Amino acid sequence: HLLLFLLFVGPFNCFASYSRATELFYSLNEGLPAGVLIGSLARDLQLPTAGGQHPASLQPPLSFTLASHGLGGQYVQLDNRSGELHTSAVEIDREALCVESSGATIFGGSAAVSSSSPSPESCLLLLDVLVLPQEYFRLVKVKIAIRDVNDNAPRFPVPHIRLWVPENAPVNTRLAIEHPALDPDMGTNGVQTYRLRDNYGVFTLDVEENENGERTPYLIVMGALDRETQDEYVTVIVAEDGGTPPLVGSATLTIGISDINDNCPQFNDSQLNVTLYGNSSLGTHVATVHAVDMDLGSNAQITYSYSQKVPQPSRDLFHLNESTGAITLSTKVDGDTPRLHRLIILGNGPGCIPAVITVLVTIIKVMMRPPEVVPRFIANEKEGVVYLKELEPINTPIAFFTIKDPDEKYKVSCYLDGSGPFRLSPYKPYNNEYLLETTKPLDFETQQLYEISVVAWNSEGFHVKKVIKVQVLDDNDNSPVFSEQLIELSIEENNVPNAFLTKLHATDADSGERGQVSYFLGPDAPSYFALDKTTGVLTVSTQLDREEKEKYRYTVKAVDSGFPPRESIATVTITVLDKNDNSPRFINKDFSFFVPENFPGFGEIGVISVTDADAGQNGWVALSVLNGSDIFVIDTGKGVLRAKVSLDREQQSSYVLWIEAVDGGDPALSSTAKITILLLDINDNPPLVLFPQSNMSYLLVLPSTLPGSPITEVYAVDKDTGMNAVIAYSIIGRRGPRPESFRIDPKTGNITLEESLMQNDYGLYRLLVKVSDHGYPEPLHSTVMVNLFVNDTVSNESYIESLLRKEPDISVEEKQPQISIEPTHKKMESASCMPTLVALSIISLGSIALVTGMGIYICLRKGKKHHRADENLEVQIPLNGRINLHMLEKKPMEISNI
Repeated sequence: HLLLFLLFVGPFNCFASYSRATELFYSLNEGLPAGVLIGSLARDLQLPTAGGQHPASLQPPLSFTLASHGLGGQYVQLDNRSGELHTSAVEIDREALCVESSGATIFGGSAAVSSSSPSPESCLLLLDVLVLPQEYFRLVKVKIAIRDVNDNAPRFPVPHIRLWVPENAPVNTRLAIEHPALDPDMGTNGVQTYRLRDNYGVFTLDVEENENGERTPYLIVMGALDRETQDEYVTVIVAEDGGTPPLVGSATLTIGISDINDNCPQFNDSQLNVTLYGNSSLGTHVATVHAVDMDLGSNAQITYSYSQKVPQPSRDLFHLNESTGAITLSTKVDGDTPRLHRLIILGNGPGCIPAVITVLVTIIKVMMRPPEVVPRFIANEKEGVVYLKELEPINTPIAFFTIKDPDEKYKVSCYLDGSGPFRLSPYKPYNNEYLLETTKPLDFETQQLYEISVVAWNSEGFHVKKVIKVQVLDDNDNSPVFSEQLIELSIEENNVPNAFLTKLHATDADSGERGQVSYFLGPDAPSYFALDKTTGVLTVSTQLDREEKEKYRYTVKAVDSGFPPRESIATVTITVLDKNDNSPRFINKDFSFFVPENFPGFGEIGVISVTDADAGQNGWVALSVLNGSDIFVIDTGKGVLRAKVSLDREQQSSYVLWIEAVDGGDPALSSTAKITILLLDINDNPPLVLFPQSNMSYLLVLPSTLPGSPITEVYAVDKDTGMNAVIAYSIIGRRGPRPESFRIDPKTGNITLEESLMQNDYGLYRLLVKVSDHGYPEPLHSTVMVNLFVNDTVSNESYIESLLRKEPDISVEEKQPQISIEPTHKKMESASCMPTLVALSIISLGSIALVTGMGIYICLRKGKKHHRADENLEVQIPLNGRINLHMLEKKPMEISNI
């Protein structure tokens, strides 16, 4: 209710001076930690504060409040009193606030997207801040511009980009790469340049920028291309932004060379000579012509036809298959058939000049019919070609041949002509039947085609040849073979992501799909290694850290496309080379050493342990003392810290050193550690008596001084510390009329009068006071003579001084410690007097009253003394003695270090 009252009633009183809304503009980088000062509203609005011209008592306190705690408010912290605006724990990410390709302005709890291109000014946090009380009320609109930092690397939308270039593309042909890299950062922090890791000498990249600032990479052809020489180029395209330092991203770029019809059919020979017997049957195979075109697909399709120069009778006699180029006998040869035929055959390709071959067919006129060779094929045969799979077993039957004489007049024999693993043998028990079979397994990789002939001749010398072609069909009997079984690689640590490692290569002797090799990583390969299935390009997707792992060893597989597929395995070893990316590291940032004072010079104070995760020279560490090098020195190799001189705690109790560790890298890295050396006290200083200042000084004590009154004090100090400086005072020698009249407080050194002084107690008292510390192992002490002159006045000072100059005859005695006992002594002493009273009463009945009175007087006097002794009990611990502390009454004891 108070806020509503201030908002709707208060402004009517102050609109005259604060009726407008105020705007403040700030800017800051994205990604800043919590607590960074953005600005002070009170200072920037020049609002009066408690330190202004008006007294603080007359100036109401200011209050700053966010009008809304929405989306924008979560990124800032507003101090309600001072008006200081700080970043909150929620990190500001400009790319999350300002969506890609548009600017975004955050209004407290909502965001509005503008149509303009993103810029630092268009990414704003808008905050509404209320300033109270009503005397200073205003609505402040705070605009915070979020500046971009280079916190995003370029990234291609796809890991593999494929681009087709026609092989006849002229030099300087430009082809747009349809998948440019994306970078959420803005301005120069966005993608700036592209480059190829391997341009093969025929490609380069150019970048074009459109009106919206988008950069598109273009592939430029710089040299002649020939698909028949190389049909594919595989490289890596790298995108780099303009940040400092620049960040990069990469993708695999495969450039395929598309075929054009730049090759025409060609025959291997220009002329083919063929002989045909005149009695040959219809359909007899005469010859086959074959042309070759190096192009692909439809560009390599060849058709065969007769030239117009071939006369029609020859065309009618010989049939030409336009697809296969096979020439067969189509009509019967008779006596009018010409004996020589010149067949000009054209090999036709699309858009090409036909290739030409001439087939000369000579017909031999036969007076008698030649032997007949009739084949019956067992294996698969088509148009005179027998198809056999490799690895067929030995003695695989191919065909039966029946050899006979049509006239049945002559004996006919036959044999096999040609080389190859074949055998033609009689098939018993039949006559003139022969079996053609294999003699060993066929191997497609050794030889794919065999041409053999079954030759029959009769006794008249006529020969007939039956040509048979054996085509060996490929089987998946070969595994891929790597060029190297052990692939040893190396790469420097801190590499760029998707860095190229190598290109694997494996070959397969099989043909077709059975010889197509695909590459795969083994199961032991880390996930951040990638292997292109088709190209065999091995990359690493992340940065490698030698200190985390120096050696990688895993397997890769090459698998063919046969059924079932065959594979082979190779081993990849990767050595991560060291870079000087680790500073020397102390095991502690702060070292503390406790050293007894008077420690000998160059003695070992402590060992400074430092390590460097780098290897070799990068891991060599040299130590040095940055301060205090005139006193301390450090062994670089072992890290042993020593002092050149003996150290005295009373001169300086502690030392703070800074040790620097520098490695051997280039440039070198370093780190520092703080060393604190604390000197332990040794009891090497006896107490120093400050008062009295001389053994010759004295003090007048009036006889009227009351018992218990302080007379003087002995004051001493000890330069040591701890128990070594705890001082105890004791009187070890006395001389005077009644020297036991004075006592000294063992703690304070105060000397007090014990008993009243009588007339015969006048004179000079000399007290030898021992001042001892509690040092270990051997306490130290000093002595001082305290001189007290008991008299009413000092009438003859020279006399007193002459007495002081005389050597005092004082026997020194060390007092044994007095153990504190409960005040029950009085009761015990009183009880011990009773037998005496009883005895006196028995001996002298007549003097009972007198003896009883004397006994009571004596007991009371002794009880009084014991009572006083209990009240002024001193516990003195001998310096060389030992006390059972369990026998002492435990009382609190104040120990002061002067």
